[in-house]
Parts: sequence; C-alpha cells; structure tokens
Amino acid sequence: MAPVLAEVTTNMNTIARLIDRIPDADLVVLPELCNSGYNFQSQKQALQTAEEISDSRYIKHLLALCRKYNCHIVSGFNEREGDRLYNSAVLVSPGGYLGKYRKLHLFFNELDFFTPGDCGLPVFNIGGCKIGMLICFDWMFPEVWRIMALQGADIICHPSNLVIPGLCQRAVPVHSLINRIFIITANRFGTEGNLTFTGLSLITDPKGEVLCQAGADHEEAVSVEIDIYKARNKNVTVRNHVIFDRRPHEYKKIVEPG
Repeated sequence: MAPVLAEVTTNMNTIARLIDRIPDADLVVLPELCNSGYNFQSQKQALQTAEEISDSRYIKHLLALCRKYNCHIVSGFNEREGDRLYNSAVLVSPGGYLGKYRKLHLFFNELDFFTPGDCGLPVFNIGGCKIGMLICFDWMFPEVWRIMALQGADIICHPSNLVIPGLCQRAVPVHSLINRIFIITANRFGTEGNLTFTGLSLITDPKGEVLCQAGADHEEAVSVEIDIYKARNKNVTVRNHVIFDRRPHEYKKIVEPG
C-alpha cells in the first residue's frame, strides 16, 4: 500500500479495504509507519500523527479487523511514549494487543525524529507458530535475524519503507536461507516528498525461495499458504544443522562495539 502522510483515517480505510481481499489469511503484515506515513516535514508533524499504544484508535481499528477476520496483524506504527517517538511494529490478535518491537537500526532522517528501540528482540507465540518482528533497515544486520531464529521464530515479519532499489529484496531470501525461516517483507510504494519507495514486497521460505512478490507501483494484497514445520527443520544435510553447528566461542568479536 501507499500510506498517506498525516492522514491516519485514510490509511485505516485503505488497510480495511485491502484486508477484505484476503479474508482467509491467518497472519497479515502491513508496511512500516503505515498509520502515519513516513517522510515527516517536522517534529511537530511526526508527533501529531503518533499515538500512545494504550490509547490508540489505530490499534483499536486493527483489533476490530482481527476479530472480523479471525487473524493476527503485524503493522508498522508511529508510537509515542511521553515526549519520545519510536518507529515500532505492533502485533494484534482477535484477543487484543499482544506486543511490540521498536526499530533498533534507524535509517537516515529517522534519526531526526525517533529514539532507537529499547525493547530488545521479542518473539511471540501466536498458537502453533512463533513470530518475530523487524523493521526496514534492520535487514542490513544479520545478527538480529539470527537472534530471533535462536529464539525459535518460525516467521519474521518485516514492515518496511524501502527506498534503495533492489538491495533488501536480494538480502531477504538469504536471511531466510541461512536461518531456515519464513520472512514476510511488507514494503510500501509511491512517492512522499523527495522519497520514492520501491514496493516489491515479498515472502520467502526456509530454502531462500521467493514464494511471491508484489509489484513495484500499485496496491496488492496477496495470501500464500505455508508449511510452518519447514522452518523447524534446521538440517542442511543429515550431518549439518544451522543452529547446532555454530561455534559461538569463535564469534566474540561480533559483540564488541564498532
């Protein structure tokens, strides 16, 4: 989809219309900051379009959709907490709000508006499936994908507003392959101010195969059936396992500050 900057009601209506095209989906993933739009012109505009999770009409709207379609929804969310803003992803179920992830790796002008995430890398059990959440530029950092895989994530939901053509869409299948997980990258399209977004949302499987890819310049709602147990088979051969074959004692450099 193409969220409209500072038009929260418009964006909620678009989401409802698109989810209605995939009424049997169990899990729906929406783009980054799709309640507010992305390319803020001022701190005031960013604050005006943000909401506290505990009193968010946007999250209440997602909850109503979850109950209507009996699904879970992961959505990008412009989150306010006191005088701070976070570029967040929220997980909502028919039973209510389940949790959030706050973006760790802020990209370019996001540094002017948002505080880096401070709630770690949570993984959520939604019943028969465990999911994690990352956001957009997090794709560049292999550590976060591996940590979620180590925590048992079957699917990583990846709301995005990608602006660099081609890079992330090439990397996501590799993250799927080397961690043996499913990834759902929900990107936006369109132009907002001086930014043009790349679209091409995709779903990838534990062998690094692209199960589907959306177009670059139009709305699309796609549903793909997956076998979640494929994400639990971490064997590359009968003698090689992507988790058990690791040698963490040799990886100490990776946690040292740059």
